[in-house]
Amino acid sequence: MKIIFKLFASLSDLLPPEARGNALELEITSQTTIGEILEAQRIPEESAHLVMVNGIFVAPSERASKTLQEADELAIWPPVAGG
Repeated sequence: MKIIFKLFASLSDLLPPEARGNALELEITSQTTIGEILEAQRIPEESAHLVMVNGIFVAPSERASKTLQEADELAIWPPVAGG
């Protein structure tokens, strides 16, 4: 099945060249978890500050077990500092 994987801010630099802007279509199995996707895409756990599936926040404690559905959109933001 296919999902849309989006990285924002400095994390978008980690996307492969075939990505369109900040998004990449990924082919995954129905048992693939968010944690497995982060590991496969080499996203450091501490860099995945805000994780959302279809606009709904996924807590860090849920990422190792939460699976995705066909056409889901997984979006990830790094910690942001400012002032």
